[in-house]
Amino acid sequence: MRWDEGHDSNDVEDRRGDSPMSGFSGGGGGGFWFLLQLLPWLAQSPMGLLVAVGVVGFMGIRALTGGGEHATQRHTPQAATKDASYHFVSFVLDDTQSTWQRLFDESGQHYRRSKLVLYAGRTRTGCGQGEAAMGPFYCPSDERTYLDVSFFRELEQRFGAPGRFAQAYVIAHEIGHHVQNVLGTNQKLGRFGHKEGAEGGSVRLELQADCYAGIWAHATKERGILEPGDFETAIKAAQAIGDDALQKRAQGYVVPESFTHGTSEQRMHWLKAGYDNGTIAACDTMSGPI
Repeated sequence: MRWDEGHDSNDVEDRRGDSPMSGFSGGGGGGFWFLLQLLPWLAQSPMGLLVAVGVVGFMGIRALTGGGEHATQRHTPQAATKDASYHFVSFVLDDTQSTWQRLFDESGQHYRRSKLVLYAGRTRTGCGQGEAAMGPFYCPSDERTYLDVSFFRELEQRFGAPGRFAQAYVIAHEIGHHVQNVLGTNQKLGRFGHKEGAEGGSVRLELQADCYAGIWAHATKERGILEPGDFETAIKAAQAIGDDALQKRAQGYVVPESFTHGTSEQRMHWLKAGYDNGTIAACDTMSGPI
């Protein structure tokens, strides 16, 4: 993947040097605790389902598999520096949002930019208090993606999905949730918004976010950012984080009724659909079988 190694984004907020927040305990239950904080708001807000999906995002990986380093250890912060991770995230965020800005402009719509917060261990968000045990997530309340970059190491070491483009897929997926927020997609779920499991609204929103990540991948291909083998690393990441793959890894069997993100096959399919077509129309996960 070709990227500007000195890129600096005005939309990245680096909190990695902040002091750890008090009142947190370690453990894979961090994501569940976070959702408990959201329940009163989720029950009242029409954005509730989308918030829950955005908050979950990629976090189901750590919750199901026992968590990564931040799930078992209290983090000791270091001074935030504009290191390679900062520049890489800045580049991907800006490039992804420039793609969506262009697509919105072409359709006569207004795109408002999202922010991305880099943090280490734990941080406050517009949706409550979050921690790294949750993995990357999007909060529509403050229109920010939250990312602890230690997740990238976990993606490679625990799930066999190395490479910069696999990491970029994670960011592009979360910005996909922002696009849904801007478009008001949750209001278009209809009957699926009240359905859980393999055919439910959560799965459909997650698969659409995968497809939107594929749209960005399509744009990078056209502009020469992709190198041979890059997209395959994103496909491998999508395969590794399917609900069925995660459940088999964690408990040895699959429970489709508890799916929130889609199977490995579905995630790969919709990521590729966006990549092959490069259009929002190709990402309709809301109107029929998925």
